[in-house]
Formats: sequence, C-alpha cells, structure tokens
Amino acid sequence: MNLRNSWTVYRKELRDMLRDKRTIRSMIIIPVVAFPLLFLLMGYAMAHFAGQAQKEIALIMVQGGEDSPKIMSALQNFASVKILPYKDDAKQEVSDKTIRALIQIPKGFDASIAGGHPEQISIGYYKSNEESEIANDKLQAFFSQYRDGVARAALEARGVPASLLEPFTIESSNVAPPSKVGAAMFGGLIPYFIIIFCFTGATYPAMDLTAGEKERGTMETILSSPASRTDLVFGKFLMIVTASVVTAVLSILSLGFSFTHFKNSIVAAAGSSLQFTIDPGSVVAVILLILPLAVLFAAGLLAVALLAKSYREAQSYVQPLVFIVVIPAVIGTIPGIELNWITAFIPILNTCMVSKEIISGTYHWAMMAAVFGMTCVYAALGLAAAVRMFNREDVLFRT
Repeated sequence: MNLRNSWTVYRKELRDMLRDKRTIRSMIIIPVVAFPLLFLLMGYAMAHFAGQAQKEIALIMVQGGEDSPKIMSALQNFASVKILPYKDDAKQEVSDKTIRALIQIPKGFDASIAGGHPEQISIGYYKSNEESEIANDKLQAFFSQYRDGVARAALEARGVPASLLEPFTIESSNVAPPSKVGAAMFGGLIPYFIIIFCFTGATYPAMDLTAGEKERGTMETILSSPASRTDLVFGKFLMIVTASVVTAVLSILSLGFSFTHFKNSIVAAAGSSLQFTIDPGSVVAVILLILPLAVLFAAGLLAVALLAKSYREAQSYVQPLVFIVVIPAVIGTIPGIELNWITAFIPILNTCMVSKEIISGTYHWAMMAAVFGMTCVYAALGLAAAVRMFNREDVLFRT
C-alpha cells in the first residue's frame, strides 16, 4: 500500500464531501443542533407535565366511612384531594383515569381504633400512571400522619409520653460523589447518543463513496487511476472515519454545552435538588475509546455498501445495521448491566459500558485496555473485509 496515494484519495474525497450539503447536514448541523434541542424539550416537558402532576388536586372516591365521621372529616379537610360521590364502578374509573384513587374504609372504623382494635384502610390506584401514583403517595402520607396522631392521643390519654412512638429517628444522605450520581442518571444515556451519532456520521459517506460512485458511473474512472485498489479503499476508509469522528466529537461538544447550560433548569423542573457533574477528563477518555469504534463502523459500512449497485440499494443494506448498533447500545443503558470480562468482549456494548464507568469516575484500566484492544481487533477485521471486497470484480461491477 502506498500511503501517499491513499492520502491523495483521502483529500479528494474530503474536498468532495465538504461540497456536499447532505454531508454537512448529517455530519455537522444535526449533531450540533440535536442535543440543545433535546435538552430544551426535556426541560419544557418536565416543567410542564411533572409540575402539573405534583400540583394536581386528585379526584378520589371513598367506599364506606358513613359511620366514621372523624376520618371522613379529616379526609375532606385534606387539601390535596377532592372526594367525589362513590359509584359502584369506582375501580373502573381509576383504571380509566377518571379518578386517581379509591379508598375503602371498613365499617365502624372510628369506633374500632378508639377501642384499640386495629383496622385496615385500602387504597386502590393505577400503578404506572404518574398522577395516580402521586395521589397514592399523598394518601399514604396522610393516613400515616393520621395514624400517628391517633396513637399519640391514645398514649397521652393514658399518661404515657408520646415520644415512645419515635424512640429514634432515621436520616438518609447521599455519600456518593456528584459525578457518580450523575452517571447513574445519565451515564448510560450519554454513550448511547454518542455511539448513535458516530454510526450515523459514517453512514452517508460510506454509501456515497461506494454505491454512489457506482450509480454515478465514476467508479471506473477512479479505478483507472495509478493508485492501487488498496490505496483507493484506504483513502475512502479514512474519509469515512473522519466523518464519523467529527460527528461524534461535535455531538460530545454539543452535549457538553447543553449539559452545562440546561442541567440546573431541568433538575429544578423535576423538583429535585440533586447536583451532579461530568469531569472533562472523562469526556476526553470517552472520545479516545470511541475512535476504534468509529474505525469499526467505517470499515463495516464500507464493506456492506460496496455490495450495492445503487445508493437506494445501499440504504436497504445499511438499515438493518442500525438495529445491530442500537440493540447493544440500548442494553448498555439498562440499570444492573455491569462491565465484566464477558461484556468487555461484546462490540459496541463494551464501549458503552466502559464509557459509562469512565463518566462515573471509575477507571478500570485493565477493562479499558481490553475494550480498546478488542474494538481495534474488530475494526482491523472489518477493514480487511472491506479491502477484500474492493478487490473483487464481481462486487465492484455487479449488475
């Protein structure tokens, strides 16, 4: 292979790509705009919907309680709920989201607890419906407070100190560094987006430099040049890697800008006081780990797109690869999936997992070296396949 010839091919392809508006759009504009837009939408959605759910006065129904005026009076004075007349299909109304919860009070409730006999109040709600779950939480807190008040009054009536109800208190606090807390929330999501942008950044150039050349009839012209086929494929490969890396780096910079400017507003909108940070050094380490993955994407896409005889056909070949990339990237965002010596050998998933650990401030150097090395091996195999495909006449001149 002649590196000078490959460099000449690379510069030619780079110049052509920079003149193409579609490349500029997919490589630069989309990653730069996507993250600020995503954070803005997240902030608006959280501020609008999460805030509304918390402030809502929940509509509820109460079954029973006619002979228990004390608990009913307390419920009616509870400002977070509004009691509607009971209907026989109250459970269905909870399921239909017409009301948020159904409370069932046993017969003779007031008299039973006044006599020291324990009773049970049931709350029916719609699990996985946020408004209904919030109503359930508020009702749980209300009845817990009411129960403590009843117990405290009973103890005081018997001359026993009410402090016996709380012989000790419990205080929980977060002892993990803010970076680890942030990683638990966003650590899996950030590598996912970066990997997706890295792949999409390589997709269009790979199809245009192979199937696009065939469709335009310029492949034969390139093959007639003094450069060998290995030089040609290496030059095209470098161009695809450049597009992939530039897209990934721009997406990381855009993510960093969006994170810096919008994180406080999003956390405040979510009603949380949680503070978290992402170390710039971690971002640099993630970029270094993304590099062999960009090489793998470029080599794989080049080999696959070479099989197509038109740009449209190349799209049909490349689309299934999106699932191959997305599935391990999504698995990497699932809580509980940890980086170990098994996941370290699974391409894409290993990069996603080790990036998640790095963002949290945890550096498993042996794992990082293994992931980097394995991804380089996969990338070398992909590049070898692309060179082999480019040297086959039946692939280049397929009709």
